[in-house]
Amino acid sequence: MNKIKLFFSIVSIFIFLGTNLHANEEINALKEEIKNIQNDYETRIKDLENKLSDLQKDGVLKAKAESVVKTRKIYGNEFNPSIGIILNGKYNNFSMKSAEPAVKGFAIGHEGERGREGLQLGESELNFSSPIDDKFYGSMTYAIVQESDTSDAKVELEEAYIMTTPNFNLPDGMSLKAGRAFWTLGYMNEHHAHADDFANRPLPYRVYLNKAWNDTGAEISYILPTDYYAEVGAGLFRGNDYPIKGPDGESPGAMSAYARIGGDIDQDQNWRLGIYYVDGDSPAGRKGNEDEIVFTGDTTLYVTDFRYSLAPTGNVREQELTLQAELFARNEDGTYNIDSGGENQFNGTSYGWYVQSVYKFNPQWRGGIRYSQMETPGVPTALIGTDLDGQGFDPTSVAVMADWTNSEFSRIRWQFNQDKLASGSGSVDNQFTIQYLMSIGAHGAHKY
Repeated sequence: MNKIKLFFSIVSIFIFLGTNLHANEEINALKEEIKNIQNDYETRIKDLENKLSDLQKDGVLKAKAESVVKTRKIYGNEFNPSIGIILNGKYNNFSMKSAEPAVKGFAIGHEGERGREGLQLGESELNFSSPIDDKFYGSMTYAIVQESDTSDAKVELEEAYIMTTPNFNLPDGMSLKAGRAFWTLGYMNEHHAHADDFANRPLPYRVYLNKAWNDTGAEISYILPTDYYAEVGAGLFRGNDYPIKGPDGESPGAMSAYARIGGDIDQDQNWRLGIYYVDGDSPAGRKGNEDEIVFTGDTTLYVTDFRYSLAPTGNVREQELTLQAELFARNEDGTYNIDSGGENQFNGTSYGWYVQSVYKFNPQWRGGIRYSQMETPGVPTALIGTDLDGQGFDPTSVAVMADWTNSEFSRIRWQFNQDKLASGSGSVDNQFTIQYLMSIGAHGAHKY
């Protein structure tokens, strides 16, 4: 029995030793294989590093990278122009069937008149806009209008401008805009007519701006690095449009400056307040009242605007209440010539203002009311009894509207206006308007 135990013990020892020897041989072989793989990869990496170094020295990679970037900038889809069409049609009915009623105490341009009665093509638009490259953006807008029943529809250039992008390397928050554009002056001027809350513009815009100021020039703006919204800007312009109109072409005929602030009161409310200044000289004369009255001299226009917005549900798409107001003051220092009757010295200040409120009570329906008024200046003895003599009367206009928005591309509006632009019986003009606004294609968002 002892011999048998001894035999099995010896056999077990040999088996154990054999197994360990075999395992050691496999481990050593594995270590050798790993070492060979490591050496191979180190050699390959070294070769790649040498090739990369050579390519960088030759500038090949840099040239290829720049070529790829340039190709994308030129041919990328993001640089294809956006094309948008605005269809604006109206039906007007006026209680005063006579000729265009004058705004007592003021000489206004053709665009500031009330418009034609009956069915008509409103101010439809065709817009092209696109990034030009990484540093510039461009936009062009044409308006199609028909001024009278006897004239053909014509195409007018409303805007054609370029502006810098953040990649232009101006200081953060600063941008430059040049060309023809609706410049920064009050709240409403920067917007196209189809973005207005009412079918026509308030009296100060009709009288002072011929509905809108879109001169040729350049404007620089800067958004300050503050916790709230704060922006300042200034511009130089040719002076070929109201409120100046009449440059000599030798130098910039007008200049502007503005500052505005705003912010959120909470998640449901926001506000904005601004002050604006435009000054220019009209050596060639600013014409009004069917070109019968011409002003020559210096014009300075001051504007203050305020806008407040409340979203009762927290979502402006569902419900929104807006309150908006603008105050205008115009000083004129020069001469008035009426019906080629000679020059009459004039130095006076007039005022105009409006206030409006619009309530969106569901996603598709809105209602609004607006009141606007002009305050006429006193006139010298030579101008008493003329169209510029307001005789202490202040023209007014009241508008009430309701509109239905089927989508962001279509809107139908109903509006009632009561204009009292002169004193005396029969001077009240009751106006009823039905308007449609349709958008085709791409159209950028409007400014707050």
